[in-house]
Amino acid sequence: MSINEFLASARSTLDRVGPATAKSWQDDGALIVDIRPEANRAAEGEIPGSVVVERIHLEWRLDPASAHRLPEVRPGLRVIVMCNEGYASSLAAADLKRLGLAGATDLDGGYRAWKAAGLPTQDGPSAAVP
Repeated sequence: MSINEFLASARSTLDRVGPATAKSWQDDGALIVDIRPEANRAAEGEIPGSVVVERIHLEWRLDPASAHRLPEVRPGLRVIVMCNEGYASSLAAADLKRLGLAGATDLDGGYRAWKAAGLPTQDGPSAAVP
């Protein structure tokens, strides 16, 4: 399977959201999870209220059954995974769905689409959840 096929397969399981919908969902209690590397967050900024979880820790921090999950993670939580442009986040969100987080999806276009839409940003980087 090529990466394009792998990505298409992952995205077929997601109801991807654009920046305006992601902001609305965040306002209604959804968790935006920023998986971008620190260098990207430092150079480009962050979304206020998002939680930074390095990709390597993502499944352990967002699996509702994990003893290492974030305190706010529970079954039914709506989670929007975000990367730079919406590629790695699609793969990560599909992994979260396979772990039982049915409300997982990703931000179509990533952080750069959010910023281009004129939505709120802040200087980064915030510390990642260990």
